[in-house]
Amino acid sequence: MKVLGIETSCDETGVALYCTEGGLLAQALHSQVELHERYGGVVPELASRDHVRRLLPLVEQVLAQAGVDVGELDAIAWTEGPGLAGALLVGAGVGASMAFALDIPGIGIHHLEGHLLSPLLSNDPPAFPFVALLVSGGHTQLMEVSGIGQYRLLGDTLDDAAGEAFDKSAKLLGLGYPGGPQIAHLAVSGTAGRHSLPRPMLHADTLDFSFSGLKTAVATRVRRGLADEGARADLAAEIESAIVDILVAKSLAALRRTAQRRLVVAGGVSANRRLREQLSAACAEAGARVHFPEPALCSDNGAMIAFAGALRLQQAGSDAFPRGREIGGFVVQPRWPLESLPPA
Repeated sequence: MKVLGIETSCDETGVALYCTEGGLLAQALHSQVELHERYGGVVPELASRDHVRRLLPLVEQVLAQAGVDVGELDAIAWTEGPGLAGALLVGAGVGASMAFALDIPGIGIHHLEGHLLSPLLSNDPPAFPFVALLVSGGHTQLMEVSGIGQYRLLGDTLDDAAGEAFDKSAKLLGLGYPGGPQIAHLAVSGTAGRHSLPRPMLHADTLDFSFSGLKTAVATRVRRGLADEGARADLAAEIESAIVDILVAKSLAALRRTAQRRLVVAGGVSANRRLREQLSAACAEAGARVHFPEPALCSDNGAMIAFAGALRLQQAGSDAFPRGREIGGFVVQPRWPLESLPPA
């Protein structure tokens, strides 16, 4: 079964083709970083317009790369939510239209389910059940995962997500967008601990997160002045260390509370080198295993949507989803709790 996946939830246009017999056949991704960098963050209207320009050429590129004719597709999967409403509408509109025209099943996929399942595409996929840390620009959550669609929320951010904390801190330091890679790059030449920043809710008896206080502390420190580039690098190192310390501590606490021995980390922030190193060491010490997506699958991408769609179709069967003329329309869900998904 060949499933075309379309991802347009925010500022990346992703398309991929996944085959249940042959694996990932092809994928293509266009990032809008340069488009939004001058504004210091994503401009929703510009994001939507760029998806309109990029999506169909990327579909053609992926099909040509895989050597697959559009008539050979068995299903189309697109990101239904959460995300920016206008951006989601582009992908859903194209996906539903293609499924209608080809008379094949069309399925809307939860963006975070795509991230959560993306480590299963690696050479060392995790087995169910496990704890998942979903950490990105818009989400920081801990989930207990018993199977496809069987998700229990353990902890959520009460304010900013970890990725937002990176972005806002980077802006305060005069760095570019997105902030995570910028801070990580500057932190390499700095030393954590030379500035003291809080670790909000680090020792609280909850698995929830909070990062707004960290951003405020960074703003206060910047206002006091930084003597030179070395001081900026030290502050960047402390910012990265504070965020990673919180993520590691909460993840280990979630493993203890659920008695699980596997941790899956997914989302854009999962590409952070310090986070990978510290979580790997901490899990090894605790007798647990940690799984990360392949580096190319950390950011938003079409592969995770195609893969999630294929898994859903395999579990429920193609008759469970509308096809052809049954697809009378489509919806998007900018706000969509992951734990509300039905089991596969």
